[in-house]
Amino acid sequence: MDVIAQIELLSDAAQLALVGGLFWLFAGFAAVMERRRNKTRDLARLEQVGWVPWTGLFMLAAMLGGGCLAMSLPVVLGGL
Repeated sequence: MDVIAQIELLSDAAQLALVGGLFWLFAGFAAVMERRRNKTRDLARLEQVGWVPWTGLFMLAAMLGGGCLAMSLPVVLGGL
């Protein structure tokens, strides 16, 4: 619970930067999963179509994360 209390005490811009970083972390995970699905050599798995749209999730998370980081950047850099 101590971590949640520390996050609550951050400024709005710092919280937004944290959310943007988490979105980018998820975008990296989605990119790895898409690459893993495309690089399979097992023919039985190749015929099975995956149900998770990793490319779309990557694009959405990358854009949301970039937007959050861009919105918080002036305040975060100004506080240095």
